[in-house]
Parts: sequence; structure tokens; C-alpha cells
Amino acid sequence: MTSEVNEALLRSLTPSVLGILVRRGADFAAAEDAVQDALVEAVRGWPADPPRDAKGWLVTVAWRRFLDATRADTARRRREDLVDDEPAPGPVPALDDTLQLYFLCAHPSLTPSSAVALTLRAVGGLTTRQIAQAYLVPEATMAQRISRAKRTVSGVRFDQAGDVATVLRVLYLVFNEGYSGDVDLATEAVRLTRQLAARVDHPEVAGLLALMLLHLARRAARTAPDGSLVPLAEQDRSRWDTRLIAEGVGILQAALTRDRLGEFQAQAAIAALHADAPAAEETDWVQIVEWYDELARLTDSPVVRLNRAVAVGEADGPRAGLAALAALDPALPRHTAAEAYLRERDGDPVTAARLYAEAARKATDLAERDHLTRQAARLNARGGRR
Repeated sequence: MTSEVNEALLRSLTPSVLGILVRRGADFAAAEDAVQDALVEAVRGWPADPPRDAKGWLVTVAWRRFLDATRADTARRRREDLVDDEPAPGPVPALDDTLQLYFLCAHPSLTPSSAVALTLRAVGGLTTRQIAQAYLVPEATMAQRISRAKRTVSGVRFDQAGDVATVLRVLYLVFNEGYSGDVDLATEAVRLTRQLAARVDHPEVAGLLALMLLHLARRAARTAPDGSLVPLAEQDRSRWDTRLIAEGVGILQAALTRDRLGEFQAQAAIAALHADAPAAEETDWVQIVEWYDELARLTDSPVVRLNRAVAVGEADGPRAGLAALAALDPALPRHTAAEAYLRERDGDPVTAARLYAEAARKATDLAERDHLTRQAARLNARGGRR
């Protein structure tokens, strides 16, 4: 068993193991510390001696780590009660606790942003740096936020689950991180959102599921055989999964008829318009701009306004897009890349090449950095041939 296999397996088992410890009486913060200790031991020991029952091994080791920590600062009677509850060796029932943990982490005692950060770290398995990038804040700031969240819920009994909106936000961010290819969590996020849709009758749950399916349908076409990114306009649309597209569009249409528009439905509508176009040049950019207007009204997000500026550039010409972009903060992620694209379309390859190179230096994702570098090199080579 290689270390890579270990990491994938550990990531998939972590939520269930954490859920078992919480149900057995461990407070969330202590349970998470115990599970992390067990994971460290697994990474060290499994390559040489993999267990037959990985989940059972993790539960046993994590519970013992929890007991060791508890014995240091609890009374003898409480310690003995916990020891009596220690799970017996053997297979662990295959219960899926992940979705329940998402709700438990969205606890009323936490702010929504802290609840999302805690869930992404403890249940989703993302690093503090990845979460900070998703929130556009420094890593140190996010580390403090997660630490405060853990202290807040330490010792709290999870008898009050959090709200659906916070759980949706977590699932959305987990899917985005997985869809980027950095952490393969996209399929897991879809699975959990399907479960949530089956339990909760809410148009935004349906909207998120539709959005995920429409994006996942394009996944196979997003990268070339060498691993490089393929822009949406250049993707081979015959590789798109028409079954997922049909399912996503059907779910979205049913949600929109309920006339309770939310941000995930608006995003899904934009994705559906892209999916509906037989070719890039047939994309209905005018409708896409209108949906971005709705999305901006719902979220007031600078990232949404950045994407809207690019859409305006497609619908009304690159100069209109540049004008919309000029109203935004140049420090926004991907602002430089968006300007480079619009400058190229406006017939200014020299400025575009410089901006592509600058955007590449700012990019944190390796595949994105490589794509932007290639764009700069392409324009520079074209200029050299003139």
C-alpha cells in the first residue's frame, strides 16, 4: 500500500470515524484531535503493515487517543465509564455519518463563516491554506478562525444542528476544491448533496445539486492528455456527459418554477446556458450577463462581478468588458488574467502577453499557472514572427 493510497483512504474514512467518536460521547474538538493523532500513526505504519479493517483500526486507535487525553483531566468515575464504552475489535458498521457531521459543525454557537471553515478542515479534509484561498483571506487569519471555532464547540453537546444554508456553503466549497483537481472531493460532495436533496425540500439544495452536476459533466474535457487546462471555449463538447447535463437541467428547471431564486440556482442557470450551446460561438452571452446581474444582486460578490465583466466582454465586445473590469479592485484573484484575455480580444497582444505573464506569477494553482504561462508564450511567439 503506497502513501498516496493511504491519503485517499484516510480522507474517505475520516468523517465516519469522527462521527463515531462524537456519538460515543467525545466533544468535537477532542474527537478531532484524537482522529488526527490516529491518522498520523496510520501514515507512519500502514505502508509497512496495512490493517485488514482500516476503519476499525482508526476507530480503535482514535478512541484510545481520546481516552488517553481524557484521563489526564477527568475524574476516575468518568474515565471508567468511557473505558466501558470502548468499541470491541472487529468490523465497524458501514454507517455514513458525513452529512450528519456537516450539520453538527454548522452549530448555532458558531458564526456561518467559522462553521464553514471548521467543517472544511475537520470533515472535508482541506488544509488551512486551501480554506484561506477559498475565502480570500491570509492563511494566518484562517488558522485563527478555525482555532476559535474549535474552542467554541469544545465541550458542547451537539443537540442543535446547524442550518441548511451553512451546510450548502460547505458542500459548495468542498466541490469547488475537488473540481479543481487539487483535492479529489467533487464526487463526494455530489453524493452528499444528493442525500441532502432527498431529505430537504428546498430550491437552493436543488440548485446546488444542479450546479454540481452541470460542472461535473464537463470535467473530462477540462484537461488535455498532458494535464494542461483546456479553456471552456476550446473544450471538446463531445466529451461532455450529456446524461449529467440533462439531469442537472431538469433539476434546475423544477427548482426555478418555485420562484424562490437563490445564488446556487442563478449559478446553475449560467452553467446550463454554457451546456446548452452546441459550440462556443453559439453561447447566449446576453442571457448569461442577465443571470450574472441576478447573481450580483443576490451576493454582492466581487468575484461574481469579475466573471460578469468577462461575460459583458463576450456579449457587448471587449471594450465594454474592460470598462466593467475597470470598476473592480485590481487585487482581486484572476483580475489580471481576465484583463489579459479582454486585451487580447481587443487587439492588443503586447499588453495581453505582459498581463498573462503577470497573472501566471500570481496564480496559486499549478495548472492555472502553466496555462497562463502558455498564453503569454503564445502571444510573444506570435509577436516575434511579425
